[in-house]
Amino acid sequence: MVDRSFGDMSLAELYDGLNPWGAGDDFYLDLVMSARAVLDVGCGTGKLLHRARRAGHRGRLTGVDPAAAMLVQARRREPGVEWVLGESRTMTWRGEFDLVVMTGHAFQVLLLDEELRLALGAVRAALAPGGRFVFETRNPAARAWGTWTPDQVRRFTGPDGGVVRVWHEVESVSAAEDRVTFTETFEGGRWAQPQVSRSTLRFLDGAALSGFLAGAGLTVAEQYGDWERGPLTPASPEIITVARPTH
Repeated sequence: MVDRSFGDMSLAELYDGLNPWGAGDDFYLDLVMSARAVLDVGCGTGKLLHRARRAGHRGRLTGVDPAAAMLVQARRREPGVEWVLGESRTMTWRGEFDLVVMTGHAFQVLLLDEELRLALGAVRAALAPGGRFVFETRNPAARAWGTWTPDQVRRFTGPDGGVVRVWHEVESVSAAEDRVTFTETFEGGRWAQPQVSRSTLRFLDGAALSGFLAGAGLTVAEQYGDWERGPLTPASPEIITVARPTH
């Protein structure tokens, strides 16, 4: 699980250990390597664009994230990328990118209709003619939050060599099951006391996603249920969407 509340520097340093490279990263890397100019919205510590640059991408790579601590990690990792502090809804690029991505379920932190519309409008404005906007969100039909329980503890080694334990606990689920609030607790490593981060995520189904995209002048071109490009079904863990500007 990706938690986008990593504003604290000590938590930002743990981000990559908690979220190691996986199939989703491979999926996005293939897209990035085939694009001339790429904007990564909610870039976090910058591992995707860093990997692309190291793999030989010579075009424009730009990452934007609202957490300054995350961008500190990104700049340390890859100075050859343009890193921008900001939010998706306030972006001002105009027709500059042939690929815009939102990875790590960052799309789900857009909780309100208005902020979602503003963010999608900014993405649409940033796309060059014929460009693509690619993102994923958890499929609400799969009810992933059912496994976010304190007994599901992950252990990994932090940058200081200490073992960190992390677990999640759901605090509330909205009546429509479209918003889930949960805590993420970190214990061990450099901390004398557990550190607790609280987040809320929004779960939209395929029809709702299509509606919001259409309102921003974007059309769903492809949609998958997993990182192997399998079909979207009620049991699919993800809704992976490729959208293009509406003609």
